[in-house]
Amino acid sequence: MVITSEIAKICKAEQLAVGVEYTISHLLTDSRKNFDPQTSLFFALTSAKADGHQFIAELHKRGCRNFVVSKDISTSELPGSNVFKVENVLLALQQLVTHKRNGWDGTMIAITGSNGKTIVKEWLHQLLAPHAFTLKSPGSYNSQLGVPLSVWNVLPTHQYAIIEAGISEKGEMNRLKDIIQPAIGIFTNIGSAHDQGFSDIKEKIREKLVLFSNVDTLIYCKDHEAIDREVKQQKIPSITWGMDPLADIRIVKESQINGSIDVSLMYKSKRFNFVLPFNQSIQKENVLHGLALLLFLGFNENQLQYGLRTLKPVAMRQSLRNGINGCQIIDDTYNNDLAGLEHALHFLQQQANGRQKTVILSDLLQTGQIKEKLYKRVSDYLIREKVDHVIGIGPEIEGQLVTKGKSVTYFKSTTDFLQAELWKSFANQIILIKGSRPFSFEKIVMALQERTHETRLEINFNHLIQNYSYFKTLLSGKSKIMVMVKALAYGTGKEVASLLQHLGVDYLGVAYADEGITLRNNGITVPIMVMNPTAESLPTMLAHQLEPEVYSINLLNQFIKLLHNQPLSIHIKLETGMNRLGIVDSEIDALLSILSENPSIKVASIFSHLAGADDPSHDEFTLLQAKRFYASAVRIKKELKDDPIIHLLNSAGITRFPKYHFDMVRLGIGLHGVNVGDDSHTQLLPVETFKTFISQIHEVADQESIGYGRMGQAIGKRKIATIAVGYADGFRRNLSRGAGKVLINGTLAPVIGNVCMDMTMVDVTDATAKEGDEVIIFGPSLPLEQHAEMVNTIPYEVLTGISTRVKRVFVYE
Repeated sequence: MVITSEIAKICKAEQLAVGVEYTISHLLTDSRKNFDPQTSLFFALTSAKADGHQFIAELHKRGCRNFVVSKDISTSELPGSNVFKVENVLLALQQLVTHKRNGWDGTMIAITGSNGKTIVKEWLHQLLAPHAFTLKSPGSYNSQLGVPLSVWNVLPTHQYAIIEAGISEKGEMNRLKDIIQPAIGIFTNIGSAHDQGFSDIKEKIREKLVLFSNVDTLIYCKDHEAIDREVKQQKIPSITWGMDPLADIRIVKESQINGSIDVSLMYKSKRFNFVLPFNQSIQKENVLHGLALLLFLGFNENQLQYGLRTLKPVAMRQSLRNGINGCQIIDDTYNNDLAGLEHALHFLQQQANGRQKTVILSDLLQTGQIKEKLYKRVSDYLIREKVDHVIGIGPEIEGQLVTKGKSVTYFKSTTDFLQAELWKSFANQIILIKGSRPFSFEKIVMALQERTHETRLEINFNHLIQNYSYFKTLLSGKSKIMVMVKALAYGTGKEVASLLQHLGVDYLGVAYADEGITLRNNGITVPIMVMNPTAESLPTMLAHQLEPEVYSINLLNQFIKLLHNQPLSIHIKLETGMNRLGIVDSEIDALLSILSENPSIKVASIFSHLAGADDPSHDEFTLLQAKRFYASAVRIKKELKDDPIIHLLNSAGITRFPKYHFDMVRLGIGLHGVNVGDDSHTQLLPVETFKTFISQIHEVADQESIGYGRMGQAIGKRKIATIAVGYADGFRRNLSRGAGKVLINGTLAPVIGNVCMDMTMVDVTDATAKEGDEVIIFGPSLPLEQHAEMVNTIPYEVLTGISTRVKRVFVYE
């Protein structure tokens, strides 16, 4: 904790205004989050896309009284506030956290590397937390901002803290090292991520090793020769593991049995035998980093093997899914700590959109805090996020929550809660399920979730946020963003619109009025453009404040007849070469005349569509379209009293034609990580993973037929898996007879025979597979673009063709 009278000295700040002295326990950098006015300090960060100073007045109205700024502001409008001015707000935040870190005497563990940092951190925490009070950084908080926000959460009672650190260019790691001050380090691996920030692989390794320049011990895999050479050269004290005979912890035996890996390790002349609950090499490497550290710390074989048996995939971290009686479930049954609870409650608030909020919460275990103080903080979080109903489960939490008149119900155990059947009365609310592992809250999730087809489409919100942020960096400061969410955000769901609204998107675009109405009914308040409106839908568009595209004089006249001088915002679509919809150049005079006679109609924007922005062979035509559009748009703007937005570019156009960003761009498939236009945008991350499972495996004799029409035939003895997906789910029938492939435990398995309505047969003779195993149709390891090529179509069609019976699961860390 830090008191406000100390901040000026710690951060080398000029205090512009002096208010009441407060004890600061929360660092606020996002004005959209709820906060405790008495304990929060707002840092007005600035970037090319946002300026935190713009939100200070609003935060003051909401009760915030402590601010760190880098610009001169009028403190007279902030009565009672403490205002500190610094040259660099982010640096001030880092200095404040470093001051707190200097007073903590636990063991700090830092993790860096090109890949696997988050998974190693999560699994190490799962293995270590049952034995010691341990903090971990939430999600992928590994940046210049994320690291200090993570370290700030350390408490005097924490014995260990596990902090993830990432960099993209030279000079960044030195700042993170001073904040973290690790005693133990883990270097996961080295790869091509952020290569553009470094001259070569050696320079990147050296920059990452800056983090470990003062550690007592560095853990790394000796089989990574480039890392090993640099560590030796810098004489960093280390414990190594790997196949290398000189490794301190040596792999002496390894075998795969029934989907797991049996591994034997030699350390200090003693043999340790472990069963790893997976069979992929990258997962093995991730968990062995943690095992090596814990062996070094002195944990015994039985303790570690128990931890391995209960290890949960990181993908189960937090997901949003449909529940019974119109509810939605946020599944965060992975663990329960204060930092994770605060993060999950923020996600609950973000997705609530006016619905009742219920939290099902277990005892918080291994926090090392006095029970009364711990649950006072929990109560403060619940009050701050305006939770309507809390269900506490466990002997410790009972009677501890104070929620200012809101409903609280307690149960001794998960079994008691399920047997009471209170959950059957839940309807049309959003429910956060947040529990420590011993409480088996996955049973509550199973009871509450909607019974649906288990084939599912996972939407990674973290990747979507990163893609959105990447496109924002390509724009000039004045350009707005409209995101196309037609066809329910390319088949991913209305939840994507809620996330975009939270991110501050300027406009949303839908195809039809009913899509816009669905968004309005689910709490979406940002402007929405309807691209295919009809005159019949005008009354509902007016009632829901939807803004129609006007693509013809005829449609505009129909609207005018129905308006009766009511105000309406419209978007004028110009035809510049797409030859689909739009007002042609010869109709502009008539358009302007009609608009001048109907002042109740406001032109919100003028736009057009490019026909071939993604194809360099059409660049000459694209430039011609842009020239036509700009000339017509300027001509219209000159005659209007309004100042309409002009916009032309889609995802491909954003990346390939920055000259024509104009006032706004329209982001569509690029948001989903599909690389459009060229292959240079490697920062984009895949958002969707379409997956199913193996229902049955059986052996088929040579020359036996498989499937309808006997279209599949075994050439030699084959092992055939039936997977739970078919053309009714969006797994197209033209993937039949070897045209399509799916990924099973790292091996591509071809479709054999015809795709059926609800299931498909694939050849797993060459794969390691068992019944119940996960099957990837497309995702990070089998790209959507590659799947689209198998189908001989485009990614748009693949995403929008996934059936509504396929469960959508939203993953967010």
